[in-house]
Amino acid sequence: MKCIKTIKQLRAQIMHWRLARESIAFVPTMGNLHEGHLQLVRAAKGQADKVVVSIFVNPAQFDEQDDFSNYPRTQEADIAKLQSVGIDMIFLPSPEQIYPEKMLTTVSVSQVTENYCGAARPGHFDGVATVVCKLFNMVQPDKAFFGEKDYQQLLVIRTMVADLNSPVEIISVPTFREVDGLAMSSRNTHLSQEQRQQAGQLYQALCQAKQALFSQYNSYAEIEETCRQKLLGQGFKPDYFSICRRSDLQTATEKDTHLIILTAARLGTTRLIDNIQVDLSC
Repeated sequence: MKCIKTIKQLRAQIMHWRLARESIAFVPTMGNLHEGHLQLVRAAKGQADKVVVSIFVNPAQFDEQDDFSNYPRTQEADIAKLQSVGIDMIFLPSPEQIYPEKMLTTVSVSQVTENYCGAARPGHFDGVATVVCKLFNMVQPDKAFFGEKDYQQLLVIRTMVADLNSPVEIISVPTFREVDGLAMSSRNTHLSQEQRQQAGQLYQALCQAKQALFSQYNSYAEIEETCRQKLLGQGFKPDYFSICRRSDLQTATEKDTHLIILTAARLGTTRLIDNIQVDLSC
């Protein structure tokens, strides 16, 4: 496994693989790796000759400086985990490699970024789209792998790739969960022991909403409000709990069948996000 820190070194290795006609899969991360990340890596290994994983805590996607400063950085442990699953390269760029002085270009995706996490975190998705676009240009992968937990982010990246005709296939991997249903996330380490015991209720609220959609006894607005109140009663501070069209995250109507229920809520100071997909056509 190679550990590479500069774009020049990265491009030399990518060129070597391309000359050998080897396919390349890419998993971009911000480190503090958990089993959910490793699931992405395993999926990538099954679909390409070579796998590249990047670790870069991207300052451009944090709307709060404290959040950026406090983001867990566990590079040595991350490298050990990636060695255990047998990837081919770790890309560990510095901020100076990613963001040169006086950078004047930002990638911005409209519409799908305007609500939900985009409304709660202004500029967040511009930071995500810009760094992912730059990493795609550096790594030039055939396929890139993203988790479905960050569904709005996934849709932003799919939209960006389609609009810019980027020659990379985006592969989504289902959310990896703890035994109580809590979606695995690097932010879970910020939860106290008591909060961790409560946190699985976020997924339970999503499951309750999904069941209610199939029952057809309540309107979508009533289902959303019931679940918001449930979360409030369990100590969460919901940012949103919304039933949307899966294709574009617009508000769902009773005529829509391919849905996704999105939620974000704070438990103490930790902001948790999750979603569950619903297919009413089945």
